[in-house]
Amino acid sequence: MKTTTRFFFVLFIPFLLFAQKSSFSHASLDAYVASVMKEFDVPGVSIAVVKDGKKIFAKGYGVRKLGEPTPVDGRTLFGIASNTKAFTATALALLVEEGKIKWDDPVINHLPWFQMSDPYVTRELTIRDLMVHRSGLGLGAGDLLWWPPSTYNRKEITERLRYLPLATSFRSAYAYDNVLYTVAGEVIQAVSGLTWEEFVQQRILLSVGMTTSKMRQREFDPSGNTAITHAKVDGRLQIVKPFASDNTNPAGGINASAEDMAKWMIVQLDSGRVSEGKRLFSRATTVELWSLVTPIPIRPPSGDLAPLRSNFNGYGLGFGVRDYRGYKTVSHTGGLPGYLSRLTLIPELKLGITVLTNQESGGAFNAITYYVLDKFLNAPKHDWLSAFKRGEMRADSLANVAEQRTMGSRDSLSKPSLALTKYAGTYRDAWYGDIAIAQENGKMILRFTKTPVLVGTMEHYQHDTFIVRWHDRELRADAYITFAMNPDGTIDQAKMKAVSPATDFSFDFHDLLLKPVQSNQK
Repeated sequence: MKTTTRFFFVLFIPFLLFAQKSSFSHASLDAYVASVMKEFDVPGVSIAVVKDGKKIFAKGYGVRKLGEPTPVDGRTLFGIASNTKAFTATALALLVEEGKIKWDDPVINHLPWFQMSDPYVTRELTIRDLMVHRSGLGLGAGDLLWWPPSTYNRKEITERLRYLPLATSFRSAYAYDNVLYTVAGEVIQAVSGLTWEEFVQQRILLSVGMTTSKMRQREFDPSGNTAITHAKVDGRLQIVKPFASDNTNPAGGINASAEDMAKWMIVQLDSGRVSEGKRLFSRATTVELWSLVTPIPIRPPSGDLAPLRSNFNGYGLGFGVRDYRGYKTVSHTGGLPGYLSRLTLIPELKLGITVLTNQESGGAFNAITYYVLDKFLNAPKHDWLSAFKRGEMRADSLANVAEQRTMGSRDSLSKPSLALTKYAGTYRDAWYGDIAIAQENGKMILRFTKTPVLVGTMEHYQHDTFIVRWHDRELRADAYITFAMNPDGTIDQAKMKAVSPATDFSFDFHDLLLKPVQSNQK
């Protein structure tokens, strides 16, 4: 998820609140979660709460699959997506403690073949930099190498980063990325001799006692105690296909239950202690993981989200770090098709909350998280459900207005510069690879050659811009493709951009620069 005159209150109010008895109760949470699920149309939720080194709550609500009665419980598996990043950071921390790497080692010390597009960044990028989203890459840059699932393997994804242009100068700005966590997985394998999956399973999950958690996206088992993935497609809630590629497991591959996440939170809040006299990691590692490295600009919330106002905000090693009502919080969210999750820790109170859902509603997990936090803080009552519902509606409205404004400015009488068949051919982007455009059954079809699901029909929009309507409507990511011409009327290049501002940022079509390789323009 500011001023010096408020320092007194930040210093003393937490003590007063801590001295009071929490107003948290199981019965009140049950009723509240039911109302959140109804309002946000979420089939299933599982929640874990830990306090003072103990699990005080781990429970499921609703159903695993829309239209079927099988209930969610505390052991139901959900994809935790980017909450996996903290496990990758912790894995690196174990290697640091063993003296096998240092946080500020250059990555090329351990992956000599690794390159970024800028030689200076290649030389200076450290293990720490892989974790904290300050490399100079843009938001979600390179995600099309694995999202949707591609035929590239993990090393090939890492090798192709050398062709991906930087959006800002090195370490100058925060921009969330996934691909550098994939690089971190390669470092873990190079240093330990174990794959990321083997290392995290053996060294972390088994030590913590997360015995039911799964390490790989492809281990999704709908016949087991697994939450089925749901999302709204064209405004209607439906079952959607789960993400089924292991390419990016170090960034988002773990499937876990509320019961197992409770164990993880307890270990994190107790500075790595897994049992009396035994630690997974040291107190010094806790300081490293939870220290703010990359500042994130603070945009003060307004209206009914005003209680979320913070004094600091940034990213540590696999965790976000900010404050809430005078307390430092350590948190992360995660999202994959049909799953959203949120983990939030308040170290000072040894309080942790995880919310897992099988629907893509950020409003749902946020409303539940802040409701529980406020109960433990005895904070003034606030209607988080309504606040996040209105926020979600505003975001949807702004996206719709932006789309309508764009469509309204369309020159509907314009024509393409060339006959449609002249746009056919192979186009190559330096970091992604090839896309192919061909006429099939009288329609122009565009295919991403390394991403089987990215196949769509090109519809003329205006001038030399077309809209690619993906055949798989679950993608929710239709894109413009715009062609630029040479003076002789042949195609010089093509660029792409998502049609809707609500499109997931991992569809980084805008980072592509497509140059013709073959053409039918002769």
